[in-house]
Amino acid sequence: MTSIKEQAAISRLISFLQEWDSAGKVARCRILENFILTNQGKTSPELEMEFSQGASLFLARITAWLRLTYMYGTCLEQQLKSVGIFLSAASGQRYIIEFLEIGGILTLLEILGLKQVKEEDKKESIKLLQLVASSGRKFKELICESYGVRSIAEFLATSKSEETQEQVQILLDALGHGNPKYQMQVYKGLIALLKCASPKAQQLSLQTLRTIQIIVGKAHPSIVESVLGVLRSLHLEVQYEAIQLIKDLMAYDVRPALLKGLVALLKPSRQETAKMHAKLLEEAGTLQLMESLPAYIQQAAAAKAIGILAQGSKEAAEELIFLNVVHGLMCAMGNKDHTNCQRQASITLEYFVQTFIVVENYVKRAMGEKLFQLFMQDATNLYLNMDAVQADILATNIVNIPADFLAKAEEEVTETESSPEEELQSGDNTSLQDATS
Repeated sequence: MTSIKEQAAISRLISFLQEWDSAGKVARCRILENFILTNQGKTSPELEMEFSQGASLFLARITAWLRLTYMYGTCLEQQLKSVGIFLSAASGQRYIIEFLEIGGILTLLEILGLKQVKEEDKKESIKLLQLVASSGRKFKELICESYGVRSIAEFLATSKSEETQEQVQILLDALGHGNPKYQMQVYKGLIALLKCASPKAQQLSLQTLRTIQIIVGKAHPSIVESVLGVLRSLHLEVQYEAIQLIKDLMAYDVRPALLKGLVALLKPSRQETAKMHAKLLEEAGTLQLMESLPAYIQQAAAAKAIGILAQGSKEAAEELIFLNVVHGLMCAMGNKDHTNCQRQASITLEYFVQTFIVVENYVKRAMGEKLFQLFMQDATNLYLNMDAVQADILATNIVNIPADFLAKAEEEVTETESSPEEELQSGDNTSLQDATS
């Protein structure tokens, strides 16, 4: 038999649930606000004591109302925060299971895609998904099986709040750790995000990719084009993260493709630049707009990245030389339309000249004595000191170190190989000497 005290507690619970069931929208919002104020941070046992071992009955009612009304935004903030009290309760994994059984994951993911829902409410949904993901591998798999990675990635790309985007990053990072079944899905989703229009989303995706890449172990080929494309960003923080990721990728099998791609970016397509030039001519402030031409921004970033990679590894520097990087850097130095591109290329070329004597000889011969002296005196500010003719000399250079090395190697092979007639004469002389001895 239950005690009088227990009966009174059960009676209060029944009365509370009846009040909820008969209440309208305004009354329910008020009930939830009081619940949030009085139960924040409580553990599962404390919540059960509060509701006379019937907390799950209240959670079921909140979740059912949430599923019925989330599309209209009815008390959505209070609903999500109330659910959060249950899901975040210590020793309260049973609440998470109950929430998921009612379809909680799909509801939270659908909220992210609704235009009419406030950004703050979407952030609350992300926080609830974080709580689910932090509960174990099985819960992470449930989110991914519900097409969660795509929904979450799309929300990161479209969100206008940096604070919310940072919460999404935390969630994606959690889904990528301790989730072997779906970690590649998370990895590919992050690569796809690099092509979105949001600079913050690009930056956060690049940061997360650096950690997920280590977990995945093998670099996907699609990452090459995506990370090189991000170098077009006007935002230096995005370029910085892209270069850091490129440095990390030097340890994987995409290394040759990345190095080749970086060298190719030093000479933008004439077709692309011609189209952009034509577009800029139609607009005011052409000189200022020229500096923000995506192809030239990418060219400057590539020159900078090449310099960082070369200084970090002599082996990488040698690989770049045999990809004809010297020719590309000199072309970039001759780009009169983009001063930062000239500056970055000049700084990088200076390193190659100071490190490799063969590069110094080629560059000196291609530049001429006067321009080479200016370059060696102050490579960083060379673009300020050279004239249009000298810039054209750089832009139209025909330096080709790999081709010259190959030609010399072929000549050496030809010289060491003797003709059949010479071998025959050599053989006859040897026989004659053997006979007379």
